[in-house]
Amino acid sequence: MSHTDNTHGQMHDPRIDAIKEVVATVEHAQRNELVEEFVGLFRADAIWTTATGKVLIGRDEIADFTRKVLPGAMREISASYEVVHVLFLRPDVAAVKVRQRYLTLDGAPLAVADGGGEGSPLYVMTEEDGRWLLTANQNTGVADH
Repeated sequence: MSHTDNTHGQMHDPRIDAIKEVVATVEHAQRNELVEEFVGLFRADAIWTTATGKVLIGRDEIADFTRKVLPGAMREISASYEVVHVLFLRPDVAAVKVRQRYLTLDGAPLAVADGGGEGSPLYVMTEEDGRWLLTANQNTGVADH
C-alpha cells in the first residue's frame, strides 16, 4: 500500500495516528512557545526550510533559530495544523502534507492583512526506533487560498 490517508476514509493505519500525534505536538509546541518540545521532534540531522526560505540543517541549527523566533511569537496569534495527506514512500518514511492556518487567540481565522492566511508544509518523516521524527521539511506559505 503506497498511500494511506484515513482523513479520506481509507483503511486505518496506526502509523498515521503516530504521525498525526507528531503534527499535533508541533501545534502544541508552537502555540505554547515550547522550544525544546518542538526541537525534540527532529532527527539530529534534519533539514528545515522556514516559510521565508531560510534553510536550517541539523537539530542544533534548528534549535538556535527556534530559540530566537518562537518566544513571544504567539502573543497575538495562534496556528492550527491538520494532516491532510500521507504518502508512505517506504513503511518507515512518509511524506506528510499539512494544512497550517493562522488564527486569532480566540481561534478565528486571522486576516491575511494581519499576518494570517495559510501555510502548506511538507514534512518528510522517518520512523526511528518506533518513533516518527521530522527529517526533511519545507514550510511554504499559500499565496491564494
